[in-house]
Amino acid sequence: MSFARRLTVAVATGTNGSATALSDAIEYALLSQIRYVKTDFADGSTFLITSEATGETLWSESNVNASATRAPRQPTHSTAGASALYAAGGPAVNDKIAIVADRIKIVISSGGATKTGVFHFLLV
Repeated sequence: MSFARRLTVAVATGTNGSATALSDAIEYALLSQIRYVKTDFADGSTFLITSEATGETLWSESNVNASATRAPRQPTHSTAGASALYAAGGPAVNDKIAIVADRIKIVISSGGATKTGVFHFLLV
């Protein structure tokens, strides 16, 4: 039986406008979406959200000014390592990103001095 769950991480910047935060541990999940809810981070904030253990990028974006939802996906490959395509020369086949025995790392820069925001991770 499959179920979805929401993992919420509140992030607060220091006086230099940067922050690093970690989610609770995730035993196993597929990342379906990331929802950023702006409280008062400065306009133009930069987010880098990765897997802590592997460093795999889950969301990287500069100049974020408002709340946003992203549904990150990764390209898939054949067993020979070739990119899986919908058709010859067509777009890549993408799939949800697996997170196994890991935490999600959120790094904020240019967020403004002592500002806050919240990230919701929908895991399936």
